[in-house]
Amino acid sequence: MHDFWRDSGYHLLERRPPEPGTAGHLTVTDDFLRAYLNRPEVRPVEESNEAERALHAALLRNPREAVSGERLAAMADPDAIENYQVVLGFRERLMAADSLEDAYLKLFLEPDGVMVPPLFIDQLAHVIARAMLEGEEDPLKLRAAELLFRAQQVTINDGALMAADAETVEMYAASGGFGSLGRLVAEAQTPLRTVDLDVLTEDNAEIYWTRDSRYDTVLNLNFAGAGLDALCRVLERWVRHFYAIGVSIQPVQKISDEGWVWHIGLDAEGTAMLNDLYNGVEVGEGRLARLLSLFRMEFDDPSLLLPSVAGRPVYLAMAMTEQNRLRLKPQNLLVNLPLAERA
Repeated sequence: MHDFWRDSGYHLLERRPPEPGTAGHLTVTDDFLRAYLNRPEVRPVEESNEAERALHAALLRNPREAVSGERLAAMADPDAIENYQVVLGFRERLMAADSLEDAYLKLFLEPDGVMVPPLFIDQLAHVIARAMLEGEEDPLKLRAAELLFRAQQVTINDGALMAADAETVEMYAASGGFGSLGRLVAEAQTPLRTVDLDVLTEDNAEIYWTRDSRYDTVLNLNFAGAGLDALCRVLERWVRHFYAIGVSIQPVQKISDEGWVWHIGLDAEGTAMLNDLYNGVEVGEGRLARLLSLFRMEFDDPSLLLPSVAGRPVYLAMAMTEQNRLRLKPQNLLVNLPLAERA
């Protein structure tokens, strides 16, 4: 069995055995909390005073230790205090939740909106996706799952819809793939050789196992293609992992449904576009061209849905921005489901 995404933090967590109605959710451990304390934002630097060093050492010994406002104030550095407040606030959310999945869902149910940095949200999605895909041997599904926690840069050439990791694309654009040396050359305006990222296919999928944490492969998201099919299977598992309910998701080319009653955008652009289409608002050709895919989702057990939706499909959409950026919000697929209240 292949291991993958060791940078996710999955190996620092404990996983509960699956029980009826659960999918074996993750339990927060001291080692997982320590990983946040070792982030560069809170790790002491040369200028740190003794109070900051003492606090950091104490938290490494016991990452659940309570920290008073007086201890934070003793650090004196306003930036360090603010960083600690953010990390400790996030720590409190993790410790208070029943599981990591529970902590993730609660982030989006706060009355004042999401109160943690987007980076932390992506990290949670990363490690939860890693747990969800434990034992998966299909690299295309793993590459598709990267969309749950990493932004993509989309290109459309000769009808081929290609998604590449946005951060990787920016790195190559800035340095030609040669790190700091490449940046120096780029700044000097010396031409660099181009770096072609490999498109992951069923034929070359094995290359993923040695590059799983490099995020340097490209996924083809064409309709009826293996890449989009892999994404559908990943989205199905995302719902099943959190709620232990079965759904079927398939791409569709258009919505021709007079009984359309519910939809969910998988990203901000997709949400806005579906809202306008549902409400009969004109969507121009330029904007419509940014629609990457529509999906039809059906539930194995319709009785789990609100009575007004039971027996009807839920439509999904995925769209890119004007800058060809695709940024999925996988929480939408969880918090916006038309589920009936369950006892």
